[in-house]
Amino acid sequence: MRIRQLATGDYEKRMALSQFAFQFKWTDEQLEERRGEFRPERDWGAFDEEDNLMSALTLIPLEAWVHGRKLAMGGVAGVATWPEARRQGWVGKLLAHALDTMRKEGRTISMLHPFAFPFYRKFGYEMTIERKKYEIETHQLPPRTEVPGGVRRMARPDVAVLGGIYEAYASRYNGNLARTAEWWEDRVLKNDGTAAVYRSDRGEPEGYVLYDVRNRVMTVHELVALNAAASAALWSYIGNHDSMIDKVTALAPIDDALPFLLADPRIKQEIVPYFMSRIVDAEGFAKLYAWEQGPEGEDVLLELKDEHAPWNNGRFRLSWSADGEGRLAKLGEEEARAIAGEAIVCGIQELAAMLLGGRAPSWLAAVGRLSGPEASLRRLERRIPARAAYLMDFF
Repeated sequence: MRIRQLATGDYEKRMALSQFAFQFKWTDEQLEERRGEFRPERDWGAFDEEDNLMSALTLIPLEAWVHGRKLAMGGVAGVATWPEARRQGWVGKLLAHALDTMRKEGRTISMLHPFAFPFYRKFGYEMTIERKKYEIETHQLPPRTEVPGGVRRMARPDVAVLGGIYEAYASRYNGNLARTAEWWEDRVLKNDGTAAVYRSDRGEPEGYVLYDVRNRVMTVHELVALNAAASAALWSYIGNHDSMIDKVTALAPIDDALPFLLADPRIKQEIVPYFMSRIVDAEGFAKLYAWEQGPEGEDVLLELKDEHAPWNNGRFRLSWSADGEGRLAKLGEEEARAIAGEAIVCGIQELAAMLLGGRAPSWLAAVGRLSGPEASLRRLERRIPARAAYLMDFF
């Protein structure tokens, strides 16, 4: 097996593998049209001795919001393998190589959308993002409310306006992407639909909705509101479509308050497990993470287990300054032996669940996913800011 970045000449091999693995078929014309979009520097492949591409993945350089900070993140996508190479470790070695590549690039976290959660849990990824999915009949929509300002459709979506609202909203959650103008154009606004923006009575853009209407169903792709007035105005705008729709479907963060605010909260809602995350470099991530403030010199001992990223494996001391600056330092062999039994013991998955997925250390201990002294668990829990996870994009 040889692992390398793909080259321009590998386009046909990559497309053949992707079409087979993801069960779609492009015509020769479509393949030629998309040739210019191929970014071989983002694709890694595992090749056999005859230079046949057996497994591949795409590693997208992105940034994600984590506790109000933009962190470099490696987005893993397009993982595919030919049947004759499955269950032989090809993907595992490719993912391990991707983790090492991300670490060298300073990407301390990684995210992916799994075809199967158990498969990627084997490689240290954990579910961190769930979303609500609403299906609301028109008679259940919030009542139209008069608020200062108003909602107007955009003849052509203005990325500068939408992006400013999005960033203010996205930074409130862990996991949302820090979108570039290119991402807006190529991903968010690529499909047909309608954009409408709420502006306050001062003319400030404070919310938007992206949607389409087909077969008497309004599909809300994104609804972003920076305050209660923006939310009320946008839902009133949605309600103004009642003569042409029978229901509305929408996605929302797990902490969304809409059902509580409805006169009839018995709408159809579903909690959907969505994305998985992984900490690539625990020591690097601890330096960048926005820990809560607390007593100077406070620390806990951690015993981390990470089968696929050995640099995360071992016993560490996690210490904090008074203003919330964190430091994770690996202990020497003698000190590591001395603290046996005193450390919080967990895998890299549990660390991601705590720091990215909003799972409290005490909760993880209660369900048997980690262990450690109660005082240490409480100390760690006080230092982790409370913030919900959400992701509005797909890759």
